[in-house]
Amino acid sequence: MSEATGSTRSGAGSDGQGGSGGSGSQDGHGSHGSRKARGGPQAPGGPQDQAGPGARKARSNPQDQAGRKAQGGPQAPGGPKTSGARPGAGDLPGEPKDDRYKWLALSNTSLGMFMASVDSSIVIISMPAIFRGIHLDPFGPGNISYLLWMIMGYMLVTAVLVVSLGRLGDIVGRVKIYNLGFVVFTLASVALSFDPAHGGKGAMWLIAWRIVQALGGAMLMANSAAILTDAFPARQRGMALGINQISALSGQFIGLVLGGLLSAWDWRAVFWVNVPVGIFGTIWAYRSLRELSARQPARIDWWGNLTFALGCAGILISITYGIQPYGDHTMGWTSPKVLAGLIGGVVLLLAFGVIETKVPQPMFPLRLFRNRHFAAGNAAALLASVARGGLQFMLIIWLQGIWLPLHGYDFADAPLWAGIFLLPLTAGFLLAGPVSGTLSDRFGVRWFTTGGLLLFGVSFVGLLLLPIDFPYWAFALLILLNGMGSGMFSAPNTSAIMSSVPATHRGAASGMRSTFQNSGTSLSIGVFFSLLIIGLANRLPGALDSGLRAQGVPAGVAHQTAGLPPVSTVFSAFLGINPVETLLKPSGTLARLPAHNREVLTGKEFFPHLISSPFHHGLVIVFATAAGMALLAATASALRGTPKPMVLDPAPERRDKQRSAAKR
Repeated sequence: MSEATGSTRSGAGSDGQGGSGGSGSQDGHGSHGSRKARGGPQAPGGPQDQAGPGARKARSNPQDQAGRKAQGGPQAPGGPKTSGARPGAGDLPGEPKDDRYKWLALSNTSLGMFMASVDSSIVIISMPAIFRGIHLDPFGPGNISYLLWMIMGYMLVTAVLVVSLGRLGDIVGRVKIYNLGFVVFTLASVALSFDPAHGGKGAMWLIAWRIVQALGGAMLMANSAAILTDAFPARQRGMALGINQISALSGQFIGLVLGGLLSAWDWRAVFWVNVPVGIFGTIWAYRSLRELSARQPARIDWWGNLTFALGCAGILISITYGIQPYGDHTMGWTSPKVLAGLIGGVVLLLAFGVIETKVPQPMFPLRLFRNRHFAAGNAAALLASVARGGLQFMLIIWLQGIWLPLHGYDFADAPLWAGIFLLPLTAGFLLAGPVSGTLSDRFGVRWFTTGGLLLFGVSFVGLLLLPIDFPYWAFALLILLNGMGSGMFSAPNTSAIMSSVPATHRGAASGMRSTFQNSGTSLSIGVFFSLLIIGLANRLPGALDSGLRAQGVPAGVAHQTAGLPPVSTVFSAFLGINPVETLLKPSGTLARLPAHNREVLTGKEFFPHLISSPFHHGLVIVFATAAGMALLAATASALRGTPKPMVLDPAPERRDKQRSAAKR
């Protein structure tokens, strides 16, 4: 039994790749074989490779063995330390297991993912306190760009670099890149909390160090799923990746509450909170994590990395400027700079696709997309991420700009309470994610992923039907269902994607998965903000003009104020600032009005009532689009089929050698 299990299948893959750890794969076979290759009487590839009925079982997941065999021998480069026995990965009856390591890996990578994702949202809710702390008026000329870059810069970097860093992990070691990510993230958090400047210079300091912090976050995101896939056998992989994925997704929403609480005390505390966690996680990671998979020595694909990074950056940067006013236009989509960035980004990504088919050692093997399970899983993840990312921003604006003021909350306190009232969304993630991940290991992923996306879409329809001044129980129930749908989808989908690729490409595959997810969030901001602003631009000016004149504002001032870009109104609500006071302050009109009119205009109900109808029109467009994306994602998920082990075609120069070896 042990000899048969330790055998490999000749011709299983190329470039050091064997079949993938599909849903039926068992990583324990690779572990057992690697031990035998190091110390057993027969190395893989010997005569016993064809012996024994148990050899068929070994073929269910030949990737780890085939990867080492393709490199030229039973031992991977780097010696026993890099290709040693895989603690916790054994999956054979009666085989001794080191269960402790896999749980250490799960807890540490979940901490890393949670920390990195918290920082993608904690700044969103803390923006009013941050701008006050650095003495910067967010509505001064050009200052909206600072606001957008503090939010978008982090998302942009994590979306652009995760594939390159995942591939780098395949080459130099996944744990090495992951551990370095903890160090970079922690040092950047220290620098952010000690911003020495004010005004625009203070904002630029924060933006620059947020980008460095995002580099550390991208290192963590790119390699955590690959580390877990190496450490856990297939029968537990969905559970492990489910917990890890839910840690990341729940971190985005816990960050909203945490940001509200900490920024109410001191805006610098938003960054201080990362420092002790980062120091602890760094020490823990360096002491406990170790490489389980063989490294793949390879030349870095510089042209592939460059074209992919610049292409993604061009598109995402253009989105950042596209939602800002341009000239007399409410948005900047007609700006030559934005159009050039979008077109140039698409051209560079097309060039990336061509380059990856030509180079011998590509940054990302596009052949992985021939696997329907991998391609459909990533397509569904992208569409779901676009829908989910836009939801977060729309709900914050809805709560902070309308619902909370109507229910007696001050605009200044609205960011904190918005995070608290969104807790059912986080609860849905936490309830459904680990459970669906565990059950999908037993019953398959397709029912959970497709069913979760359908529930996700139904919740958008429910939100679309809610009145603008909704009963909270109905709102809480709908966002709970939305969170549960996302949790049901995300955990099994991540497991299916990571199990559908050869072990030697798990780092790059994890990076591509993260790129789709993070890019979807950035795209959603551009798509949903644009849809919302289009809806507001058609109705808000008329409602604002008539409402201001009814309170004694001169017709000329009212008309001029109503003609300002709706972006200012949206961001006022987003930042928890009374928009009417912000809009009228430059003209000095507010101070000249009677006390009663001034009190009405700056009160808690005037602006929410004024904006309710135009905003609801925009919400209908946004949530209808999100429901459509969820349906498309469910369709892609349903078409993924039954996962099968993936075997990349051998390179032509190796094919003849493998056939010869098989005959012998």
